[in-house]
Amino acid sequence: MSIRAEKVSNEIRKAIVKPISDLANEHNAGLLTITTVHISKDLRVARVYFSLMGGKIGKSQFIDILELNKSEIRRHLANTLRLRFVPDLKFFYDDTLDTIEHIDNLLKKIKSNDSE
Repeated sequence: MSIRAEKVSNEIRKAIVKPISDLANEHNAGLLTITTVHISKDLRVARVYFSLMGGKIGKSQFIDILELNKSEIRRHLANTLRLRFVPDLKFFYDDTLDTIEHIDNLLKKIKSNDSE
């Protein structure tokens, strides 16, 4: 990723935390973290990765909520950042924490079987 794309990704991440967190609170989605934002080389498409913990709705439901509010989030980006083009936003659930927890549980299970 180029230095410019990396800087734009970081600025987009900072700018969208507030509106997306507000949506998570409004819909009881739990604790939300924007883990990363990857932007295309031409700065036209941004892939936003997030994680949720402890909410009353599922990740696919929250993605649907984000898709419904995408234009509002993009409008917020346009007002916050000075970019020639406001990138199209694609939302993805980041399952890294789930994978880490699964691997940790497997290692604990292996360790308990070895001690028996």
